[in-house]
Amino acid sequence: MFSLSESDLHANILGCADGPASFNSEMTRRGNRVTSSDPLYQFSSEQIRARIDQTSQLLVNQAAQNAHLFVWNQIRSPAELLQVRMQAMENFLADYSTGLSAGRYTNQSLPDLNFPDQCFDLALCSHFLFLYSDELPSDFHLAAVAEMCRVAREVRIFPLLDMRAGTSAHLMPVINHLRQAGFTAQIEKVEYEFRRGGNRMLRFKPKISRS
Repeated sequence: MFSLSESDLHANILGCADGPASFNSEMTRRGNRVTSSDPLYQFSSEQIRARIDQTSQLLVNQAAQNAHLFVWNQIRSPAELLQVRMQAMENFLADYSTGLSAGRYTNQSLPDLNFPDQCFDLALCSHFLFLYSDELPSDFHLAAVAEMCRVAREVRIFPLLDMRAGTSAHLMPVINHLRQAGFTAQIEKVEYEFRRGGNRMLRFKPKISRS
């Protein structure tokens, strides 16, 4: 979903709003560097597992009720979706305590991150910004984007859809704000598409040198 090249995978990566995903654990097994930030990480493994158990069936029900909004190619059914997501969450939980002690999972949330300026090569945000456009206003999106730009030399956000599978109303204001601030900002098509039409990411890079 982020069109990560082999060189990208070897970069120092920050995941924003990562939740109970397995990216950090899988990358760590490869010997790569990922730091994940999410307020979820204030909770214990047992508390997170209980929350996953409470919401897992809801995930299946929502996917089944809105099956027309998804592309059922790699994942072929709501039941298989649950299986894939639960396996990813099990991988996360198996790594969580170790990663928490090592500082790979940090209890932080956008738009305020406690990291030094430009300390990451790449910051990624998946299924948070733009997706929750109804709950998070433009000001929040702009502040979150500015913070990601502060801590990383490149930022990528995916997908660009809101919960109704339409393009987020905050997308163009964010892009215009970035360009006015001197950043390069472009929408790129990616290979991954599960939510129908959700195959684009926003990529932006630091301020253009004016020298």
